[in-house]
Amino acid sequence: MSLTVWHDGGCPLCRREIALMRRLDRRGAIRFVDVSEGASICPADRKALLARFHAEEDGEMLSGAAAFAAMWRAIPLLRPLGLAARNPVVLRLLEAAYRRFLTIRPSLQRIARHFERSPS
Repeated sequence: MSLTVWHDGGCPLCRREIALMRRLDRRGAIRFVDVSEGASICPADRKALLARFHAEEDGEMLSGAAAFAAMWRAIPLLRPLGLAARNPVVLRLLEAAYRRFLTIRPSLQRIARHFERSPS
C-alpha cells in the first residue's frame, strides 16, 4: 500500500495531529508532505490542500473523512477505524462530523496558537 498525506504545517492543530500520526506510524507506511510553505509538489490546488485534509492511497486522491480513513488504515492501532469507514454509512457520518469541525477549525486554530505562544 502506498499512502501520501498532505497537511498544513502552518496550522497548530494539524502539526499536533501529524506529530501523533508520525509516532503511531512505526512502520513508516505514510509519506507526510507539508504544503504550508508551498515548496512541495502539490497534486491539486495548494489552497484546496490547505482547506481540507487530503491523502493519496494507491493512486487514488481522497479528501476529508475518506483521507483520514486511509491514514488510519495505514496505522495498525487505528486500522479498525479505517476499515469501518469503508462502509458508506460510516463514511458519510465521519464526513458530516469533519465538515462541522471545519466550521470551528479557525477558532480552534486561534486558541491553539495562543497556547503555543503562552509561557508554560
